[in-house]
Amino acid sequence: MPKLVSFEGSAGRSVRVTERNVTALKSAYWLVMIGGLLEPVLYLFSIGVGVGALIGDIELPGGRLVSYTEFVAPAMLAASAMSGALAETTFNFFGKMKFMRLYDGMLATPIQPFEIAIGELIWAMARGSIYSVAFLAVMVAMDLTTPLRALVAFPATVLVGFAFGALGMTVATLIRSWQDFDLIGAGQFALFLFSGTFVPATAYPAALRWLVEASPLYRSVDLVRGISLGSLGWIQVVDVLFLLAMLMVGLSVSGQRMGRLLCR
Repeated sequence: MPKLVSFEGSAGRSVRVTERNVTALKSAYWLVMIGGLLEPVLYLFSIGVGVGALIGDIELPGGRLVSYTEFVAPAMLAASAMSGALAETTFNFFGKMKFMRLYDGMLATPIQPFEIAIGELIWAMARGSIYSVAFLAVMVAMDLTTPLRALVAFPATVLVGFAFGALGMTVATLIRSWQDFDLIGAGQFALFLFSGTFVPATAYPAALRWLVEASPLYRSVDLVRGISLGSLGWIQVVDVLFLLAMLMVGLSVSGQRMGRLLCR
C-alpha cells in the first residue's frame, strides 16, 4: 500500500498514462491540432485587427489606453488555452472511458483512477501548451506584447489549461451520451463571448457584471491580460487563487467520479 500511494510511484504511473497517449498519436491527429491552433489566430485577425480598426483604443481601469488588438489578443490566448484543454478532457476523455474502455485495462495494473486523471490532464496540457506557445509567438511578432511578458504569460496559460482540464474531466464523468456535448459546446461558446473577451466587464449592466467577473474564463482573461499588457495588480492574485481552487476541486471530484464509474 505505501508503494501505491507514494508520490514518486503515483507520479510515475501518471506519466505512463501520458506516454501511452503520445505513443498512440496518429498523423491525422496533427490536422486536428493545427485546426485548434488556427482558430484563435483567425479570431485575432478578423475581430482584433478588422473590427478594431473601427473601434479604436480601449481604456483600461487605470486610465491607460491600448489598441483594441492589444486588448483582444490576451483574451484569445486564454480562450485558446481553455479550448485546447477542454477538447482533450471532454470529448476524447469521454470516448476513451465510455466506448473504447481504455481505462479498464489500465485498472488491471496498479494504476489508480486518480492517477489516470492526472496523466490525462498532463496530456491535455501538452496540447494546450503548444497552442499557447504558438499564439504567444504571434503576439510578439505583431508587437502586441514584449518577449519578456510572453515568457511570464506562458506559465499563466498553463495554469488556465490545468484548471479547465480538471473542470472538463469532471464534466466528462457526468455526461450521459454524445448528445450532451451540444450543451458543453453552447456553454463554452457563451463563456467565450461573455467573459470580457471582446469588451471590458464595465460595459455590462451592474446586475450582470458580477456574473461576468465570476466566470472562470473572465478570471483567466484578466490574469493573462494583466501580464501581457504589464498592468498587474492585486486582482491578479485573486485570479491565480481562483484557478488553483478550480484545479484542486476539479481533480478531486473527477478522481472520485472515475473511481465510482470504473471500479464498480
